[in-house]
Amino acid sequence: MASLTESTIESATLAWLESAGWQVAHGPDLAPGAPASERRDYSEVALTGRLRDALARLNPDLPVEALEDAFHKLTQPQGADLIQRNRALHRLLVDGVTVEYRDMLHHTLDTYPWRWYRFLAAI
Repeated sequence: MASLTESTIESATLAWLESAGWQVAHGPDLAPGAPASERRDYSEVALTGRLRDALARLNPDLPVEALEDAFHKLTQPQGADLIQRNRALHRLLVDGVTVEYRDMLHHTLDTYPWRWYRFLAAI
């Protein structure tokens, strides 16, 4: 029986995502210092440019302040330790990111639950 390795699972997952229409990129191509780098250093976990672009594309009617609020909540989940922050991010992805925005007269217009599956479909 063949052994199941991390690279086997990774290759199968990437093939499945690519067949579902996702753009697959090789990690070192996006690494800091690479020509197509999408992060300043390895401490940046999220690909912030892609996240900001997807938020704007998915929510064209939301003002910049609401998009920034969603971006902040997704990239800086609340929690005292890593486990709590991971759980908080999971809740945001499952339940949605709620942002509130106001009109020019500062009336609250909406709270908007942003759902992870809308983001995944956009990248």
